[in-house]
Parts: sequence; structure tokens; C-alpha cells
Amino acid sequence: MPDWLIVVAGVAGGLVLIWVVLIAVLWWQQRRAGNDVDWRSVLRLAPDVVRLVRRLAADPAVPRSTRWWLVGLLAYLLSPIDLVPDFLPVIGYADDAIVVAIALRFAIRHAGMPAIERHWPGTPEGLGSVLALVGARR
Repeated sequence: MPDWLIVVAGVAGGLVLIWVVLIAVLWWQQRRAGNDVDWRSVLRLAPDVVRLVRRLAADPAVPRSTRWWLVGLLAYLLSPIDLVPDFLPVIGYADDAIVVAIALRFAIRHAGMPAIERHWPGTPEGLGSVLALVGARR
């Protein structure tokens, strides 16, 4: 198998794992609150996180160090070199999910919640789920 195909498969697998984790968090929060799960919101969560990272990295009002951190996050996710190799089932992509959570927490602390809310493209419930995942509060 060509190396570029392995890289593409690893990135796609990492994004799918992140998406599944975010879906599980949203579902868990909705059930805990006694609400029905809106699956349309669930399906939009991972692309919303990607758009949030892209928008924050491009916003000149966000501190430069935070933008570099987010660009580094994108480079790490696209890189074939990981802390845990992606060919290991489940755990290979779990490190990517952890790195995303750490980077988003850093971005929230340094860019501020107003920047996160301004750039969040999804629903308020989706943002609440992402904040719960990274351990942040509004």
C-alpha cells in the first residue's frame, strides 16, 4: 500500500474517531438532561469542530500563539508521525482525540469564550457538548 494512502486513511480514521467521541458526548449529555437526541445536530458536530479550529486559526483577533497552536494541531492531525501509531486499532486514533481536546482547551483559555462563541458554526447544544468534552465552562 502506498505511503500517501496510509496517511490519508490515518487522517480519515482519526477524524471518524473524533466524530464518534463527540457524538457519544452529545448523546450522553442529552440523555442526562432528559432530552431527546437530535441526530441532525450530532451529525454536524465533527465538521463544526473542524470549522471552529479553522476559523480560530485564521482570526487575527485571536492571539498569535493560539493561532500557531491550532495550526500545529492541524499539522499534527495530517502528519503520519503520531505519539501512538494510527495502525493500532482504537488507541492509535484515541491520541488524536486527546490532542484535539487539549488544543481546544488551550484555545478556549487563551482566545476567550467570546471568540469561541463567535466562531462556532453549529448549535448551542453542540457547543455545550464540545465544551464538556474539553472540560470548559461557558
